[in-house]
Amino acid sequence: MIVRNIPSWFRLLFVWHGSVLPRILPRLLLVLAVAVAAASIRHWWLASLRESSLGIPTFTLLGVSLAIFLGFRNSVSYDRFWEARKLWGSLLIASRSLGRQMLAALGDDADSRRFVDAICAFAYALKAQLRGDDADAHLQRLLPAEERERIMAGSFRPALILAWLGREAQRLQRAGRLSELQWHALDRNLNTLSEILGGCERIATTPMPFTYRVLLNRTVTIYCLLLPAGLASSIGWLTPPIAVFIAYTYFALEQIAEELEEPFGTEGNDLPLSTLCHTIESSLREMQGLPLEAPPPPRRGIYLH
Repeated sequence: MIVRNIPSWFRLLFVWHGSVLPRILPRLLLVLAVAVAAASIRHWWLASLRESSLGIPTFTLLGVSLAIFLGFRNSVSYDRFWEARKLWGSLLIASRSLGRQMLAALGDDADSRRFVDAICAFAYALKAQLRGDDADAHLQRLLPAEERERIMAGSFRPALILAWLGREAQRLQRAGRLSELQWHALDRNLNTLSEILGGCERIATTPMPFTYRVLLNRTVTIYCLLLPAGLASSIGWLTPPIAVFIAYTYFALEQIAEELEEPFGTEGNDLPLSTLCHTIESSLREMQGLPLEAPPPPRRGIYLH
């Protein structure tokens, strides 16, 4: 996630790192080449094929429709991004609530420490499942020894950790260390973690329909490549800069939508899941009275993990 301070409006015009310009530059150069060619042959085209010449009104109608389509596409992608952020915000709240309830009920003893460690392990395991990362080092240090091998051998590690947390809470309740009300309060927060897990899995395993992406990509590309033919007859050698500027707007909107629709990745606009996991663990360690580790710093203004 990009966290850099917002520069002035003038410096924003020249920002390169963190923008989508590097990704769309090859397509912009293609539009520039087509625009230069269109401006070069406009006199021959108008003299020989006047009846086939394109005009700006045609592209105005197409441009308005395409802009509405792109706006809808970006709204859908941002909804996925924002839902993912709310789920991880709820994960932080539920983790703190579970840690507070267990520490208040048992104090800082071996059972509460095992329980808090497993809450932290759940966050790291969820991040690893969503990104396909390796969280073995965190799970090795956080999971209880008797459950570590079984959980790490599973395909859905966060669900297995949740199951262990539920069994542990039930064991403590049967042993008389938790009251019935305390057990029910813990179980409600465990259900919240289960809902968060399901919500994140839904986003991660339900991509945008492929045909929808193909349609938008083809429409934007063909529109931007045909645009110089419509501009050249009216504005001549102003066609290259104007066509490239319009193409930049459409290509950038399309690229931003593609980045936002996958919020659990490692691109500049994705969620900083490692930083969020570190925040969860640090918050719980502070409740236990343990020293805090420094958070991973952003690199060049971006949290990549």
